[in-house]
Amino acid sequence: MSTPTTTCAVFLLLFLQLAATAYSIGVNYGTLGDNLPPPAEVANFLKTRTTIDRVKIYDVSPQILQAFANTGISVTVTAPNGDIASLTDINFARQWVQTHIKPFHPQTKINYILVGSEVLHWGDATMIQKLVPAMRSLYSALQAEGIRDIKVTTAHSLAIMRSSIPPSMGRFRPGFAKHILGPMLKFLGETKAPFMANPYPYFGYNPKNVNFALFKPNRGLYDRFTRLNYTNQFDALLDAVYSAMKAIGYADVDIVVGETGWPSVCDGWDACSAANAASYNGQLVKHVEAGKGTPLMPNRRFETYIFALFNENQKPGPIAEKNWGLFQPDFTPVYDSGILRNGQSVPVAGLPRPAPKESRQWCVPKPGASIQALQNNINYVCSQGVDCRPIQPGGACYAANDVRSLATYAMNAYYQAKGHANFNCDFAGTGVVTSVNPSRGGCKI
Repeated sequence: MSTPTTTCAVFLLLFLQLAATAYSIGVNYGTLGDNLPPPAEVANFLKTRTTIDRVKIYDVSPQILQAFANTGISVTVTAPNGDIASLTDINFARQWVQTHIKPFHPQTKINYILVGSEVLHWGDATMIQKLVPAMRSLYSALQAEGIRDIKVTTAHSLAIMRSSIPPSMGRFRPGFAKHILGPMLKFLGETKAPFMANPYPYFGYNPKNVNFALFKPNRGLYDRFTRLNYTNQFDALLDAVYSAMKAIGYADVDIVVGETGWPSVCDGWDACSAANAASYNGQLVKHVEAGKGTPLMPNRRFETYIFALFNENQKPGPIAEKNWGLFQPDFTPVYDSGILRNGQSVPVAGLPRPAPKESRQWCVPKPGASIQALQNNINYVCSQGVDCRPIQPGGACYAANDVRSLATYAMNAYYQAKGHANFNCDFAGTGVVTSVNPSRGGCKI
């Protein structure tokens, strides 16, 4: 017969276990920028201001690993693709562990080591051939060094898939399935490590059914083989991966989402916008945390890493590559992704803030914006709690019959009040951010 003390102890243990797994959302912390904050500030920001409890990095940066020591935030590190061939040598693998892992473990909570990144997508034939042997060798090296709580895996782009529609017919590319992914999944099953996939609905963007990608109401995707209906592309892609794993006999290996996200800015493509990024990532967070799983994997909460933490101004490639971040380098949210604690959506005390007022930016109407559109902007802003008294008769910025001047004040007031995020100056394509102060006369904007 249990006593009140033992009953309380059991409930406390269950509570702590639930608390420890309350969050499944992580973030990819890239560092290709010349204006990024120091790792210690990043670690403190994530710990104190966000619900993020895990990060994934693309190297084994000692500065980052040291910064996350004793924070309780789990860190996934990556052995670079160039080390894969050498890691097949157990002596090299042990030296690698001694150099890159042991100085920081266990103070830094390293949960996974990824052997390369999207190797089956970008690697040459030799690298691909040596991938699984390198994973086995690195795992053996960890065991030999007495480290039992770090799992070894690798991340895959969905270029590994031969087919993904309908989800139940998802299959790996035949050569990979037999010679690489089969042996890899066998290893992952043996070591209780997850299969890590990088599903990006963004790359399958279809303007005719964008709501399916963005977790918005849509007509859905019906799988006639399972008679299941899919309401979002994220679930469909995960179930396609699961079906491919099941087809070669490894449905019991866990799946982790290593990367997924949506850029807020790009050049000449309507898929990119802060609104779309906010919809995708914001709904993704809610969807994952709800723990409902997918149609083929119900009631599962997938460990999911959003790409990426910051906008990175030195990433090569098109504009979109520089604009995947949830935050600007000064910790200002690019949009509301739902990962700030207590609903915060503006910079917080004690962290770097936007530039002082004298050198800030302003939101103004685009040249050519119609008078009706600008009047709509005024009506919208004034309905959102922004103080519009300065543009009412008798106010310092009132200008009779000058809708453009009134809109300039209103649009900028909204932009400033909402935290200087570029998407707050979009106004259905009629606003633009400028560094030229539009104030005039006694109207200070």
